[in-house]
Amino acid sequence: MKSNGTNHLKVAGLFAGIGGFELGFEQCGFRTDLLCEIEPAAQVVLRWHFPDVALEDDVRSIRGLPGLDIVAAGFPCQDLSQAGRTTGIEGRHSGVVSELFRLLKDSDPRWLVIENVPFMLSLGRGKAMTYLTESLSDLGFRWAYRVVDARSFGLPQRRQRVILVASRTGDPRSVLLADDAAEPPAADPSMVACGFYWTEGTRGLGWAIDAVPTLKGGSGVGIPSPPAIRMTDGSIVLPDIRDGERLQGFPPDWTAPAAELGRDGARARWRLVGNALSVPVARWLGERLASPGTYDGWDDGYLEAGERWPTAAWSNGRSIHRSRVSMWPVSGEPQPLESFLKYPTTPLSAAATDGFLRRARASRLRFPEGLLEAMANHLQLMRAGAPVHG
Repeated sequence: MKSNGTNHLKVAGLFAGIGGFELGFEQCGFRTDLLCEIEPAAQVVLRWHFPDVALEDDVRSIRGLPGLDIVAAGFPCQDLSQAGRTTGIEGRHSGVVSELFRLLKDSDPRWLVIENVPFMLSLGRGKAMTYLTESLSDLGFRWAYRVVDARSFGLPQRRQRVILVASRTGDPRSVLLADDAAEPPAADPSMVACGFYWTEGTRGLGWAIDAVPTLKGGSGVGIPSPPAIRMTDGSIVLPDIRDGERLQGFPPDWTAPAAELGRDGARARWRLVGNALSVPVARWLGERLASPGTYDGWDDGYLEAGERWPTAAWSNGRSIHRSRVSMWPVSGEPQPLESFLKYPTTPLSAAATDGFLRRARASRLRFPEGLLEAMANHLQLMRAGAPVHG
C-alpha cells in the first residue's frame, strides 16, 4: 500500500496482527517501514496488503528500531482477556511485551502506541497496567491511556479497548484525551437487531443493543466464531466474515489471503478479525498524532497508590492522574446493525441453538425479554426445515 498523504511519519508495527494500526495510519498518510507478526495466517494477510514492507516473524529477533516516528504495539491479549487464559502479564503470550521495552531502551521514537483489552486494568489488581506504566516511566516516557469504544466511530460493534500513548518529548494527553463526546442513549431493543454470544448461556451473554458484542479470537465452544444476531423479525443469524471485517473497519475480504492455508486458514479468518484493532480507532489516533489537540486536565485528581485503575489516566513522569474523559472520543454517524450488514447471513444451526437453550435453561442468568422465546421458535423452524429470514 502507498501513502496518499503528506505527513510521512514512519511506523513500526509490532505484534501487527492483520494491520489495523497500519491501515488506519496509512489512511492518514503515514508510512509503514517495519512489521512484526508471528501468526502464520496473519503473516499471509500482511504480505498481501503490505508487500513492500519488511516483515519479521519474531519480535525477539529484532535488534533495534532506528529512525522511526511511531511504534505501534498491539501485544497479545490471550493472557489478559476474560475470554482467554487470564494468567496475567507474565503469561507465555502477553509476556512478550517485555521485548518492546528492550527495544525502547536503545531507540527514541516520537510516539509509542499500545493497545489491549480493558480487563488488564483489573486482572490481578491491575498488575499488568502497573507493569506497563512503571516500565514506561523508568524509560523516561510520559504516558496517557484511555478505554475507547469502537461504537464512537460509527461501527455497530461494542468493542472497548485500552489505548495507551507515550512519548519522551510530546504530551500524550494532547493525542489521546483532547477529544470527548457523550455516549448516545440506547435504542429500544425490541425495535433493533441485537447481538449476543451464542457460545455462552451459562455466564455473560454479551448482549449488545443495535450492535454485536466484541468480536473475539476465540469462543466458548473452542473455535473462533461470530456472535449471533437476533434480527427484528425474530430470526437468529450469523454474520458473514466479510461483514465481520467491516465491523472492524477493514474492507471486505481483507483476510481472504489467509484462505490459501486451506481449512485452517479459512477457519482462522474469524480469529484474525477478532484479534484486530478497529481501523477507525487507528485513523483517529493518526490524525491526532499528526495534529495534537489541547487538554489541560486542570481538575484531574491524583490516583493514589493501591487505587483501582480508572478508564482513563495519565502521568507526567512524577505522579499519576485520573481523567474524566468518556470512552467516546468522537460521536461518529451511527450505523444501525441490521442495515449495516451487507452480505448474506447464515441461520444459527439447530444444534447450536439447542445447545444454547440447554445451557441457558440450566443457568441462573437473566436473559433479555423475549430472547429465549425467539431462540425456541428459531429452533422449531430449523428442525422443520422452514426458511429462516435475516
